[in-house]
Amino acid sequence: MTFKPQTLTPYLSARHYFGAEQRRHREAAKLSLLQLADILNSSKSTLARVETAELMPPPDLPDRLDAAFGTDRHFHGLYQLAKREAHPDQYRRFMDFEAQAEVVENYEPQVIPGLLQTREYAEAQLSLQEELPGEKVAELVNARMSRKERLRSAQPPLRWAIIDEAVLRRPFGGRESMYKQLASLLAQVDTPDSKVQVMPFSAGPHYLMGGALTLLTLPNGSAVAYEEGIEVGHLHEDRDSVKKWRRRYEVLRANALPPAASAELIRQAMEDCQPCDTPPS
Repeated sequence: MTFKPQTLTPYLSARHYFGAEQRRHREAAKLSLLQLADILNSSKSTLARVETAELMPPPDLPDRLDAAFGTDRHFHGLYQLAKREAHPDQYRRFMDFEAQAEVVENYEPQVIPGLLQTREYAEAQLSLQEELPGEKVAELVNARMSRKERLRSAQPPLRWAIIDEAVLRRPFGGRESMYKQLASLLAQVDTPDSKVQVMPFSAGPHYLMGGALTLLTLPNGSAVAYEEGIEVGHLHEDRDSVKKWRRRYEVLRANALPPAASAELIRQAMEDCQPCDTPPS
């Protein structure tokens, strides 16, 4: 069977452009992926996944590509743009939008949404990043808690959170910490400003289960969508993209448990992690 290279989409993002440029220079040099892998002391599969933007380029790859192709700092510069897509600029812009939003709608498959987290839960989650020193974790926790200040204002946004049942079953920070988090979540299930629905295991698989999604409705009636994976997030501002993610969220909302049934499932999870005194020996 003849191998047919996958069609690339170089203008979708800096990471996609990096991959497309790698292929362009490789083909101009008349090199196969295997030959380039030998030159770079890399693996063919890694280079193939970089070309199709399935994989963020490893940090040492750009300079090796520049050396191999004699492209000065071309790939080095592309990498500086690509790695920023993983978090800072788009996330800061998302934070700006969130601070203005009149409606905040989330889906989270693995953790409690940030605006609903207790301090202890947030600290336990952020501490999973082992490369972060304690003071940086504390800084991030304080930043996350500061996002909640607007919830106590005279005109808080409407928050609608859909969380996977797995979120209720995965303890963060020990039984007592998780119990407090679930109690806080329960109090926000059905209020004038907050709604919470649980997507039960019994609902089966669905399109959004692979990542988190947040939809923000702004005061002028426009909306943005932010989808997030493990280390990469993407902010969608164009109307058609937001409409697509909105449709998928509405399907999820229709299939999730209503607030009353969601509250009952949260209570059951609270019972499972109810702190108990150690029996006397």
